[in-house]
Amino acid sequence: MPGTSTPSASSRTRRPRPGRTRRVLAVIALATAVVTAVLAFALGRGTAGTAAPATVSTPEAQEPANPELLALARRDADDPLALGSPDAPVVLIEYSDFQCPFCGRFARETKPDLVRDYVDKGILRIEWRNFPVFGAESDQAARAGWAAGQQNRFWQFHDEAYAEPRRRNAGDFSEDNLLAMARKAGVEDLARFEKDMASEAAHQAVTRDSEEGYGIGVTSTPAFLINGRLVLGAQPTDVFTGIIDEAAEQARQQEDGDE
Repeated sequence: MPGTSTPSASSRTRRPRPGRTRRVLAVIALATAVVTAVLAFALGRGTAGTAAPATVSTPEAQEPANPELLALARRDADDPLALGSPDAPVVLIEYSDFQCPFCGRFARETKPDLVRDYVDKGILRIEWRNFPVFGAESDQAARAGWAAGQQNRFWQFHDEAYAEPRRRNAGDFSEDNLLAMARKAGVEDLARFEKDMASEAAHQAVTRDSEEGYGIGVTSTPAFLINGRLVLGAQPTDVFTGIIDEAAEQARQQEDGDE
């Protein structure tokens, strides 16, 4: 949480809005994972005030994939906020905030391995969802990312925004700094970028992503769905690879059974 010196492995944020939790099974799974995270955080505190990383989700702890969550994968070939083939057997949906430090950890430490080992091999597709929860600069950064995507530079902007840890709501994501990030990311038409960032279309796109997250009970960032299975927080890379491998094998078996 903002102002907390020892955050857990997923940045806790505001509660889901009333009436938005429409998928009961998903919410039960998410609530269980959050409780586990809180307990791990409390038990992991050391005398120096530091916290051990909370293990909130592992392949063994996963509930069976929820069909309604599986259906959230958009698989839109023209989606600039997605990486990988629309036909990949596994889809990882990421709900993230550009100001979230643990989202940055995932972007720097885990995503490159997943892209190399799974996305580039046609096994995995990553779909980004803007889930800004830390205030005005988070909202602004989300719209900037969407605007960069309109010129097919979202992932370059993403990498630039997460290139290093940044301060939260301290001007690091001001309009001027976002413009500088876009320039470094190779966005060619900066005037269009600024116009797109301020547009109603950007607002609606970010709202759509956020409402999707709130609708399944997401309360923290980063949160992931891997073929409808929940993972919370910047977990070690092998947690992601284990779930992806299992999901890919299940998809292969299902395809074999359908033949």
